[in-house]
Amino acid sequence: MSLDIPAIRKETPGSESVLHFNNAGTGLMPRPVLDAITDHLTLEAMIGGYEAHHKSDHLYSDTYSAIEELIGAKPGEIALQENATRAWDQVFYGMKLRPGDRIIADQASYASSYIAMLQRVKNDGIIIDAIPNDSYGQMDLELLDQRITSRTRLICATHIPTNSGLVNPASKIGSVARKHGVPYVLDACQSVGQVPVNVDDIGCDFLSGTGRKYLRGPRGTGFLYVRTASIDLIEPPFLDLHAAVWTKMNEYEMRPDSSRFENWEGYVAGKIGLGRAVRYLLDLGPEQTFARISTLATALRNQLREINGVTVHDIGVVMGGICTFSHNKTKAVEIKAELDRQKINVQLSHPEWSRLDAETRDLPVMIRASVHYYNTEDEINRFCENIAQICKG
Repeated sequence: MSLDIPAIRKETPGSESVLHFNNAGTGLMPRPVLDAITDHLTLEAMIGGYEAHHKSDHLYSDTYSAIEELIGAKPGEIALQENATRAWDQVFYGMKLRPGDRIIADQASYASSYIAMLQRVKNDGIIIDAIPNDSYGQMDLELLDQRITSRTRLICATHIPTNSGLVNPASKIGSVARKHGVPYVLDACQSVGQVPVNVDDIGCDFLSGTGRKYLRGPRGTGFLYVRTASIDLIEPPFLDLHAAVWTKMNEYEMRPDSSRFENWEGYVAGKIGLGRAVRYLLDLGPEQTFARISTLATALRNQLREINGVTVHDIGVVMGGICTFSHNKTKAVEIKAELDRQKINVQLSHPEWSRLDAETRDLPVMIRASVHYYNTEDEINRFCENIAQICKG
């Protein structure tokens, strides 16, 4: 069954007012997600926050079930978080690392993750083994296999980076991790909602995701997946009365499942909205939505390459919906400013957001245009016409 794009756009209020090619930043929420959030906020205002949570507990609980279904997780393996960075931090800062221990990073590492690694280098004396890309632009699997030592404690991989269309071979990375018996955390911030994700196929022990990007959920929502068999490899960096039970005057017990990585207070309406966003995607079909994203992104790259002076910087064997490009005369900041005036949403991609990749490939500040399945061919045509006009001089 093909996607009914007119119906989807009718359920996407923002599509009427902007040309939105900033889905790698935040996707436009569909009406059912917006309604789920506002309905709960209204309920909180009318009867109180605790009471509203109790009354809507079935919706809140379904968020866990929906995420489990989307990524192939088992009950008790999902912890709701405020964003993907904090979810990833739960794993990384929860690892017991000693001086001389080694962690694997990829060239696509996001700044927030790599800064955390550098902090533990400074404070704990660990060593980072950064794996270069292969000739196709993806994580070099042969080098990964060779770099793992008896002191390697964690493989940190990025499924889809912030600054290109690359889709890293996450399942092949998982095969190497299993071969060596090394825990594996996958940054799926840009991939969940964009490409089909199944944790068993990937073979990761941990996975972090966000609600606001390709899932089209609200800001301030995310989740952490922790494989049941791997839960004791990490300890939550902090605990509260939700994550643990105060059993005796001087004793406590952590919850037995991934809820130990949560805390008591949170954005209940947003988490309900996140669940509704996941259900929306499940109803459409992740394979179908990714097929359309891929088709649109390919068309966008092809048209951009036809514009004089434009360089498309995307790499990889498999590419997703993120397209990054620059012009040899017109600065990215100038292009974005003009697009803003025309109500066309894009984002700047700065080298410091992904410094390993940017410095290796000598990347400039780029325009990041990221498409979603609700975008259209006409929008791509209009976008590229505007880029050609802006860069004409």
